[in-house]
Amino acid sequence: MSTPWQRYADEHTRTVDTMTVVLLFAAFLFGSEITMSSADRPHAVAATIALAAVGCLALFWSRTHQRVVTAVVAMCTAAAAGLGHLPTPLLLGALMLALYRLAVVTDRPTARRYYFGTLALVVTVAMVFDPVGIPWPLKTIGPAAWLLLPVFAGNAVRLQSAYLEAVQARAEYAERGREEEARHRVAEERMRIARELHDVVAHHLALANAQAGTAAHLSRTHPDQVHAILGDLAGTTASALRELKATVGLLRATDDPDLPLAPSPGLAQLPELTEACESAGLTVHVSVEGTPRPLTAGVDLTAYRIVQEALTNVTKHASAEAAYVRIGWTRDRLTLTVTDDGTATAPASPTPGHGFGLIGMRERAQSVGGAFAAGHRDGGGFEVTTQLPLYPSATEPQGERTP
Repeated sequence: MSTPWQRYADEHTRTVDTMTVVLLFAAFLFGSEITMSSADRPHAVAATIALAAVGCLALFWSRTHQRVVTAVVAMCTAAAAGLGHLPTPLLLGALMLALYRLAVVTDRPTARRYYFGTLALVVTVAMVFDPVGIPWPLKTIGPAAWLLLPVFAGNAVRLQSAYLEAVQARAEYAERGREEEARHRVAEERMRIARELHDVVAHHLALANAQAGTAAHLSRTHPDQVHAILGDLAGTTASALRELKATVGLLRATDDPDLPLAPSPGLAQLPELTEACESAGLTVHVSVEGTPRPLTAGVDLTAYRIVQEALTNVTKHASAEAAYVRIGWTRDRLTLTVTDDGTATAPASPTPGHGFGLIGMRERAQSVGGAFAAGHRDGGGFEVTTQLPLYPSATEPQGERTP
């Protein structure tokens, strides 16, 4: 979090730079008056003022031309040391600021090279041209220590800024990842609801159409049976409305008091499904092999929807007299096989791999880790086979699982 002074400095850079130049110019002049003794005071006042003015005014461009400004300020400072001025922090202030800004915007090797270069220039000129005989430790150790401080500070600020940028980049990447994951989940949920709507609408409308056609046919030959078929038709449409309400209810807000709470259909509703098909003129024979086991909600719904879609395809496309549903239970797999009697002259179903019904059944089976196959039988008719995994958590009681 930035302080008020930092915000002011960012918003008024020209004002801050002007104040900094004035203060450093005054410090340069004041530092030039510091000597070992009054007898060692340099007399080049005009040259000192000129060097202070050039070195400090160059700092106006230190934000954009760090290397050039550092070189100019270093030469002015070295010239002042060559006139005999003691290299104190006041005299080195402009050069320290130039090195700091250079270290902030460049890498560590560049800052290191400029540090050693400016130090060598200042020390060499002071050692060679010093007219007043300043002790050598003050001309070497002092500048080395004072010029090293801004380089360290600038590197620290640059590393901190890079760290904050990296943290912000990771946070933005994580946020984009969360948004992408949310969009992916929304798309998956939409696809799931679309499959549910397709299965519900296709199945019940196919049955309703078959029941209405049967009623229209029997109204001319057996009018006494029409009433029962119309009753079945009303039950089919009511069931369709209930399932549509339950499916579309998933799109409502979770705090909606009218949100339906009925469980999803499963193999337990298979008798109702076969009765609805029989009312449309299709006899369904169900056989079970093996011992039934508990199913997870996802596998149970998948098994029901695949059988429902397969019987719907028989009703719509085959004009068959009978369909056969075989349910095979093993220790770790559920096998569903739906076939028709093949008495129809029309194809029992679209070509394998085509049509939304077969695609939907295959996607449902694969979504729970199962396998799906469909195709025409050699002896006539059509066959749909699905194998769904039975997970141990749903099929074996606690304490009875085999290793």
